[in-house]
Amino acid sequence: MALLHRPQSEAVRHVSRETSTPWPGLAAAAAGALVAWCVHLLVPAVPMLTASVVLGIAVAHLPGLRTVVRGPARPGLSLAGRRLMRIGIVLLGLGLGLDQVLRLGWATVAMVTGVVAATFFGTVWLGRRLGLPGDQPLLIATGYSICGASAIGAVSEVSGSDEEDVAASVALVTLCGTLAIAVLPLLQGPLGLSDPSFGRWVGASVHDVGQVVATAQTAGPGALGEAVLVKLMRVALLAPLVAAVAFSMRARRRGVRTSSGRRPAPVPLFVAGFLAAAALRATGLLPGVALEWAHTAQEALLAAALFGLGSAVHLPTLARTGGRAAALGLGAWVMVAGVSYAGVLLTS
Repeated sequence: MALLHRPQSEAVRHVSRETSTPWPGLAAAAAGALVAWCVHLLVPAVPMLTASVVLGIAVAHLPGLRTVVRGPARPGLSLAGRRLMRIGIVLLGLGLGLDQVLRLGWATVAMVTGVVAATFFGTVWLGRRLGLPGDQPLLIATGYSICGASAIGAVSEVSGSDEEDVAASVALVTLCGTLAIAVLPLLQGPLGLSDPSFGRWVGASVHDVGQVVATAQTAGPGALGEAVLVKLMRVALLAPLVAAVAFSMRARRRGVRTSSGRRPAPVPLFVAGFLAAAALRATGLLPGVALEWAHTAQEALLAAALFGLGSAVHLPTLARTGGRAAALGLGAWVMVAGVSYAGVLLTS
């Protein structure tokens, strides 16, 4: 049984089949992103992307709105969760300072790579042991090891994951990443971490970039700078991870063609775009104002995409069948925090 199942009446299913225009759903996703931005302005501790997921889940359960979300708005919301996510990930490459990442030193690069590998493979193994269905172990492992919801969206594009699996994974990773904002600062003293070491620990263990900033800033600018640099290194590993998943899926489905009759690309176009954007940023040709506008566009696109994904979550079913996913989320959280802590101690 899938983790999420959104029961629909025959009338709603009929509306979903007959309504092919994406505009109502795209308008809803844009409105959700705007409201999430306002929430972030009012409460800066709440990242815009986190607010987007929560708002998407909320509107999917409010009387009156849920019928629209599951009916005429569904095509556009699903489109936002796929296409807008791809464009946002490409723009994410413009925020990746490869020169800054290289200045971290090879010891830190090796530490971050080890943390990502241990978290990814450990979470996939644990998810299979717990018997999670579909691509949930793969998606949750990606979100914990790289950069939260953005990484889940990237991998889901090449794995062809069900929308319900993607939505459940995004909700779980977002919840745990949000809890980290409150929990990790309380552990700095007991773990004996200096401010820079705490920042590196946060950058290596917290999922979303916004959550990293919100967590690390509690220890001051020194911790924040280290956290962002280490987090950028994790983001840099998104492209090779997605490419590896794409090659794995290509080998598993050898001979399978797309609906257009062509074989799937060995490396997805949006991954190539991500790398091209990172390379363009490294040239230093783009002025600061262009990078600022690109960052704003990236946040808006990802917020709209995550609103669309959040609207696919069905909480009653999640509450009934999500025990194994919650266990995996807790286990993966402890895993990434523990491995990251050990890595920081070894490289400090």
